Amino acid sequence: MHKIKSAESKHAPYIGKAITMAIGDDLVKELAGNDHTPEDVLNLFSSLASRDDTQYSYLNALVAVDEEDNTLGVAVAYDGANLHKLRIPFFEEAEKSIGLKIKGKPADETGPEEFYLDTLAVFPQYRGRGIGSDLINAVSKKAERKGKPVGLLVSKTNPDARKLYDSLGFVSVGERPFAGEMMNHLMKK
Repeated sequence: MHKIKSAESKHAPYIGKAITMAIGDDLVKELAGNDHTPEDVLNLFSSLASRDDTQYSYLNALVAVDEEDNTLGVAVAYDGANLHKLRIPFFEEAEKSIGLKIKGKPADETGPEEFYLDTLAVFPQYRGRGIGSDLINAVSKKAERKGKPVGLLVSKTNPDARKLYDSLGFVSVGERPFAGEMMNHLMKK
């Protein structure tokens, strides 16, 4: 059995791990570059998750936990209208901690028309139990209260995730760039 609840600051390490899982090993290695390690990237996202002013904040996260309060999975979602304000701390911390310099204006992965599901990850040992679906449904309820549909990006090379989203009523509404890759933009009306 599991339940979905709002994350607390103590969940920051799990949120950081979920983010690195969601963006994938290749992007983690790219962010680490030659001078840093994947652990440095994990620490960056965990630090951002512990704050209250970032897109990755525990305040924007839901966690799935079991009866012993073990964290099984994470969803990070926020109003797309807040993207620009929320990602400023990411740019500042990424430059400070891993030397990442953002050149020009980065593409927006979301917009004001949606409640954006930024990260969804179920830790490997807990997969196949409906946790991902339950996290998405909980995010959908938050979005409903905001009067917005849930939107997300999914890689064209991730058919398992796409199958899950399709089964939960998401439909393709186009494409959007993320980290140099064109992704499928899905929305749940």
